Amino acid sequence: MSRRVGVLALQGAFEAHQHVLRGLGAESTQVRTPSDLELVDALVMPGGESTTMSHLLQTCGLFDAIDSRLQQGMPVFGTCAGMILLAKGVLDGRSDQRSFSAIDIDVRRNAYGRQIDSFETDIAVDGLAEDFHAVFIRAPQISRIGSEVEVLARHKESAVLARQGSVMVASFHPELTNDARIHSMFIGLLQEV
Repeated sequence: MSRRVGVLALQGAFEAHQHVLRGLGAESTQVRTPSDLELVDALVMPGGESTTMSHLLQTCGLFDAIDSRLQQGMPVFGTCAGMILLAKGVLDGRSDQRSFSAIDIDVRRNAYGRQIDSFETDIAVDGLAEDFHAVFIRAPQISRIGSEVEVLARHKESAVLARQGSVMVASFHPELTNDARIHSMFIGLLQEV
């Protein structure tokens, strides 16, 4: 059975995520309103600026709609800022910034540094035979991992790819490479739900 994967299209590289998903044969649509969200079975939350995205989610009425779907078990994949929005705790977030607490991790925003400190590196990913070339841009860092969270990849000692139930998060930007294996893992997750 085909599932429609929405990509949150308020900010960030949402079109790049759609390109990867479509390349994998998934039906993908952009999500900007609660009515868009009703049409999808899963959601990708891209990178961008997490405080801006938090504000936009509230002003367009999507925050509560997504929160409700997450509590019902909707699969979601958050990359970079998307990971921050899904985390239980944001250690250095603004006082008006909201997160969904969908995965039991705490994160620190821009922990790897400013834009100029962005980097690329190969990481070993559980379940993948060969390393994945990861792109880190003003990336967040996971500072605490709950007992039910499965770490799928690390950069040095820090977890950079993790999963809890139907929620998957990455510190890096898998949509900015020509390697669709991380997105394929998320599509595989949809089959489990």
